[in-house]
Amino acid sequence: MKIQTQYSYEKTWTTTNEPDILRVIEEEIGDADPKGTLSYIKEAIKTGKVITVGSCRFKMERVGK
Repeated sequence: MKIQTQYSYEKTWTTTNEPDILRVIEEEIGDADPKGTLSYIKEAIKTGKVITVGSCRFKMERVGK
């Protein structure tokens, strides 16, 4: 699964690797279980949802752009 991120001030989505996603989550929520938050994000975006954590949004990359 590829995850895309977008900060509230950005116009485009960026495919982001897992270590960078964990870093983003830590920046947004501190050290309040970033790995647990990432697990939640992965489950939620499987259904096509966009999840917001702080000022960053997460979604699953669509195949066949």
